[in-house]
Amino acid sequence: MWLLLLGSPANQMLKISVHILTTYLAVISVLCFWCDQFFWGVAFATAAALQFLYVISVIDRLSFTMLVLQKAVKMVWSLPEVKRVAYVFMAVMLLWMGIWSFGTAGVVASDMDDGGRWWLLLVLSVSLFWTGAVLCNTVHVIVSGMVFLVLIHDGRDSVSMPHNPLVKSLRYAVTTSLGSICYGSLFTAAIRTLRWEIRGIRSKIGNNECLLCCVDFLFHLVETLVRFFNKYAYVQIAVYGKGFNRSARDAWELFQSTGVEALVAYDCSGAVLLMGTIVGGLITGTCAGAWTYTKWHDRVVMVGSTAMLMGMVLVGLAMVVVESAVTSIYICYAEDPLLIHRWDAEFFNQMSETLHQRLQYRSARAREVLTNNRFDSHTQESLSV
Repeated sequence: MWLLLLGSPANQMLKISVHILTTYLAVISVLCFWCDQFFWGVAFATAAALQFLYVISVIDRLSFTMLVLQKAVKMVWSLPEVKRVAYVFMAVMLLWMGIWSFGTAGVVASDMDDGGRWWLLLVLSVSLFWTGAVLCNTVHVIVSGMVFLVLIHDGRDSVSMPHNPLVKSLRYAVTTSLGSICYGSLFTAAIRTLRWEIRGIRSKIGNNECLLCCVDFLFHLVETLVRFFNKYAYVQIAVYGKGFNRSARDAWELFQSTGVEALVAYDCSGAVLLMGTIVGGLITGTCAGAWTYTKWHDRVVMVGSTAMLMGMVLVGLAMVVVESAVTSIYICYAEDPLLIHRWDAEFFNQMSETLHQRLQYRSARAREVLTNNRFDSHTQESLSV
């Protein structure tokens, strides 16, 4: 259903992902309080508040984000084989979930105390999440390689296009690059999420210098981590066969040297796709929790939260197809902007205009900070005299 929704205008997906998630989290929070689950009620209420604040902080970026998503969806739907890859990996994930569910069901139905059950479920959930991340990033490498080749060779029907590029990308992803994919899957999602939140908070602080100093420290710390763990590494892995850390470093240095990092930082497509993934997980968890309520009143949260994780993993496999196209578009634009111009001249002009605006904004902000620092130092000198 999510893949079909991605095939519709991206504006609909944007509305569902961005606006419905806040409402859904708030409704679940109310239901948790009604069921005397105070901890989970507070957790979902806090999540709803953070989601609302994040959306408010990036509301001006959504028009550009919608444009990027529309073009990525256009690319994906012109390559039906990449959607088939997503279907195959969903089937693999479902098979693994079937096996994984036997262990989870045994834990839920066991006679051990709730503390022991929760710890075992935590271990099993980490196992499921990492497996899902590995499969998602494997799809990421396959799709990124395919999209990059299409843009490099000016179309899938080009004479210079390699024979069976999808099969080659698949073989490369599950053999040579599998170690890099597994390694990167441990860190990239958490660091990306933290970076989005810090960027949103940082843009709305204003003139509170103490708070700005603390957030800037966290921001630079996360930026250092992003240098070594970012999703753009998977494009470099797919195309050049580098290791994960080297790929992440080279991709980030490419963005910074060309100024495209300003455009990447402005884009919220990854956050919007993550919101869609969370919505899918919440729907799954709600349905499973409602069914469990009719059977075992005391295990609703346990089963619902586990089902939510399973739903997020499956929907994430659908979302990663579009995210891979987005990352490949940015890498191609950084390496050779004419590749995007050949593919879609209007989109190239819009990207270039937005990049010019963002670089001007950063330059103006840097001049303002420099001017304020000089004024402060001059004031201190005057006072000392």
